[in-house]
Amino acid sequence: MAVDEGVAPAAKTDEEGTIHRLKPNAVGLLGVVFMAVATAAPITAMTGNVPFMVSAGNGIGAPASYLVAMVVLAIFSVGFTSMAKHITSTGAFYGFISYGLGRTAGLASGLLATFAYVVFEPALIGIFSTFATTTLKDQTGLQVPWWSFAVLMLAINAAGTWFGVSVAEKLLVVLLATEVTVLAAMALSVAFHGGGPHGFTFAPVDPVNAFKGTSAGLGLFFAFWSWVGFESTAMYGEESRDPKRIIPKATMISVLGVGVFYVFVSWMAILGNGETEAVRAASSANPLAMFFNPTERYVGHWAVDVMQWLMITGSLACGMAFHNCAARYLYALGREGVLPSLRRTIGRTHARHGSPHIAGLVQTAVSAVLIGAFWIAGKDPYTGTYVLLAILGTMAILVVQAVCSFAVLAYFRSHHPESRHWFRTFTAPLAGGIAMLAVVVLLVSHMGAAAGPESGSLVLKATPWLVALIAAAGVGCAQYLKRRAPERYALLGRTVLEETKER
Repeated sequence: MAVDEGVAPAAKTDEEGTIHRLKPNAVGLLGVVFMAVATAAPITAMTGNVPFMVSAGNGIGAPASYLVAMVVLAIFSVGFTSMAKHITSTGAFYGFISYGLGRTAGLASGLLATFAYVVFEPALIGIFSTFATTTLKDQTGLQVPWWSFAVLMLAINAAGTWFGVSVAEKLLVVLLATEVTVLAAMALSVAFHGGGPHGFTFAPVDPVNAFKGTSAGLGLFFAFWSWVGFESTAMYGEESRDPKRIIPKATMISVLGVGVFYVFVSWMAILGNGETEAVRAASSANPLAMFFNPTERYVGHWAVDVMQWLMITGSLACGMAFHNCAARYLYALGREGVLPSLRRTIGRTHARHGSPHIAGLVQTAVSAVLIGAFWIAGKDPYTGTYVLLAILGTMAILVVQAVCSFAVLAYFRSHHPESRHWFRTFTAPLAGGIAMLAVVVLLVSHMGAAAGPESGSLVLKATPWLVALIAAAGVGCAQYLKRRAPERYALLGRTVLEETKER
């Protein structure tokens, strides 16, 4: 079933009720790019991941890890964007895989993707609360309980989704621009000062060094982790102007733009300290010194203070972007009536704002429950909530990305043989899918190291089983619908914009 492009957000389409749609033409190319880049949270990826990669991963080869990851993700994106030119759906992976590998694989992947984005928001709430409490204590002496910041972020995210993507876009543009500016200021200052105390060296960006160090696999995994969410461009297709053109462009801009930025900033951070000194700073009791030291030396102490505040706003932007992603996946599943009651609840859009407002409130409630559960369990908001839920969500989304690559192969063979291309629709998605599976293996084999003090956690040990359980539930549900409610099974992953001409 498709939704007509010219119909209002609440167009009645069948006798069971109303299939709602999101507000069209609400966001342009830059808006989609900002929404996607916000999920990557550049300042959180840099200050949170790079010190760990340098101290326990591939050492000074961390920037080279980002270079390798950028190439792999760009190859993956070639097939992903080829499919986006034919299918425009808020369900993104859910719709793509449904058309490529069938409705059963589509529903299983849709549930996995939804699950991933659902747990990413409370993960980011954990790190946001940590940054906020630490910064306030350091700079003002105030001690505020972390859960108060968690409540604040829940409220901001809920409001942002309620009033539509254009409102969230405006806020994210401001937050993202400021965090990128301060990181760029540090990196450019190091470059203009001749590359730091020991001058320029290209060893950190030598691809060979991405596979060296204490644990190269761990370093590479953290590099891929830093991009999680870039694929969210596709889920804004229904709300964007000219989605067939915008979504492919936004995806490649997100992958390559973020990649170049990550490589340059991490490279300059290492040079700004000096290679040996960078490893020492990253391994110290305050690993953020790896970024704070060159920032203070080459920009000024004021920039360090600003960077601390922008770590708060950056994690807020990331959490808000993931909240929007989760709400749209819940909405996409709901409007197709996997369960009839869902169409009347999370499958509805706001009459005025055209937003998935009920799905957004449901996501807020789920996040609040997860945050509350981790708080009751006595988990630290960073080492417990953020790390454990981020690893769980990352595993789920990487599996879906791999499956999507193989869906591209099948889709162009069965639906558009006239558009098949040896690289865009065969070699690139095949290589991308295999590479994504390799990253999943990296994650599984290095979960304990990535979790740090939570390496013995029951949540961590259950992570692969939870991912498998969600996928199995999707397969089971799809097979049940196929046998007992074929009319509902036929709708799975099929609600797309009419202009795509897909059935």
